[in-house]
Amino acid sequence: MIETLKSYQSRNNQQLDAWLDSYPFQQQRLVEAMRYALLLGGKRARPFLVYATGSIFGCSEDQLDTPAAAIECIHAYSLVHDDLPAMDDDELRRGKATCHIEFDEATAILTGDALQTLAFTILSEGTLAPFAESQRITMVKELAHASGAAGMCIGQALDLEARTAK
Repeated sequence: MIETLKSYQSRNNQQLDAWLDSYPFQQQRLVEAMRYALLLGGKRARPFLVYATGSIFGCSEDQLDTPAAAIECIHAYSLVHDDLPAMDDDELRRGKATCHIEFDEATAILTGDALQTLAFTILSEGTLAPFAESQRITMVKELAHASGAAGMCIGQALDLEARTAK
């Protein structure tokens, strides 16, 4: 199981790296911060779940690369924004300086925003299994719903409200 997880981590990192390489301004601070936040480390548990679940249904790894990469971009964006001074104000993530510490707060905000939109670019443009093509819009809609005001964002808002109520 550990070897499988490592294999999926490596595969997901390669996919994410390729998407980041597609940006024309590689030396631009924003792309550097995106690469830092996205490839900083981590277990890649969410992509692992995509690959593991897909394999149960007979999908190849190639067919699962797109949703796995999109999910990891959403996760990375949420961590970048969660670490901001206005949120949890964390200085370390995965044993390294958080994005707003390594770069600056404005760059971190833009990085989170860019990673979120990258997730939707990946899901809308990336390769899917032939049977999944007809479900592409549904996948985009579900990811937007789960990461927006009815999902992850409301969770963060409730966390902030609970802290200010103390």
